[in-house]
Amino acid sequence: MQQQQKNTGLVWFRNNLRVNDNISLKKAVENHKKVIAIYFFDPKQFKTDVFGFQKTAKFRTKFLIETITNLKNNLADLNITLLTYFKNPENKISEIIDVFSVDAIYTQKEWTKEEIETNKAIKNSISTTISFVEDYDQFLYHPDLVSKDFSKIPNVFTVFRKKLEKTVSIEKEVSISKLSRENLLEDTTEIPTLKELGFNDFETPPKTAFPFSGGENEALERLNDYFFKTKKVGFYKKTRNGLVGINYSTKFSAWLANGSISAKTIYWKIKEYEAEFGANQSTYWVIFELIWRDYFKYISLKYNDKIFKIGGILDKDYKWYNYPKDINKWINGETKDDFVNANMIELKETGWMSNRGRQNVASYFAKELLLDWRIGAAYFESVLIDYDVHSNYGNWMYVAGVGNDPRDRKFNTQLQAERYDANYKFRKMWLDKTLF
Repeated sequence: MQQQQKNTGLVWFRNNLRVNDNISLKKAVENHKKVIAIYFFDPKQFKTDVFGFQKTAKFRTKFLIETITNLKNNLADLNITLLTYFKNPENKISEIIDVFSVDAIYTQKEWTKEEIETNKAIKNSISTTISFVEDYDQFLYHPDLVSKDFSKIPNVFTVFRKKLEKTVSIEKEVSISKLSRENLLEDTTEIPTLKELGFNDFETPPKTAFPFSGGENEALERLNDYFFKTKKVGFYKKTRNGLVGINYSTKFSAWLANGSISAKTIYWKIKEYEAEFGANQSTYWVIFELIWRDYFKYISLKYNDKIFKIGGILDKDYKWYNYPKDINKWINGETKDDFVNANMIELKETGWMSNRGRQNVASYFAKELLLDWRIGAAYFESVLIDYDVHSNYGNWMYVAGVGNDPRDRKFNTQLQAERYDANYKFRKMWLDKTLF
């Protein structure tokens, strides 16, 4: 590879896999004559964790490959080349910097332990003259506008939400300019296949509630469909606890998790919908859920690694168990509870589970079986298409009674089943093998 002209910006994509409303991309394009982009399929993300689960299993991996394929095409439309590697970023970025004469790296700011360790390793491998520019770009409410001191974030969601809604405004989306064709590079890198990442190809059952592909284009199509074609957003509050089908909920979470779409993009589309068709409780409730998503990120900023500790953010000293037999029965949908079983089989076969299902199976795991909640959280991390570190661990702590639930509730899974699956439609779908 030939040395390139100085003044090259490198956009290192992480969980911000989009070209719309991407501050790292915007800054690189505005500040540099040349811009290149890079994405790492980091081998650390496919290793086995301390509980014996592969950190990223087949469902999210396939979704990620689809996402990066779409990102590469969308960046090419802006005349930006995306280089892709199945390598540790800390072992490759310094080489890329030297080859392309990069003088600044732009990336999304992350703050959880593994990401910070990767950042440190990269900074140690590159010259101190290289700018390392990180931006918070995964929030609805930007941290700079929310608090100068994250230790003051309230421990009760309602207090947090009411203050933000009163005092903090939501920023507009940013747009990215197209570069000239001279910016494109000859790209010899390839996006790894499922097989190269260690998986056999597979088909998800057609009955899945999440039949969508990865990528920004699919995310925007879903947004348009849910808001403007079907107008299902106008009924969201009534249907959001559903279990069967595509449209009981927005299904935005998987694209939000890897940053194929920004929370701001969803927010401003809701405002567009409300201007045209009117606001109601349902349109507000989608925003309400986006604020919950923000909240778990702020709790993670406040408490750092405590969100991964067995005592949670409350330092609770509960007695937890680790019985492999009970854990495997839960994973395989073989417990005494048919509602839990149906939800766990859906997760195992599709990589998806409804919000209502997640709360029930997590409560059953932690409060009924008294199993170490971190094991359940690690299994979700492995299998869920829409895994997001902050929401996953925040919700598991909440349900396990070591997080932000002031009432420390336990779900009565049978009453929940009677309420949300009275006709047995969901349970039959996943438990009766003769039906499908």
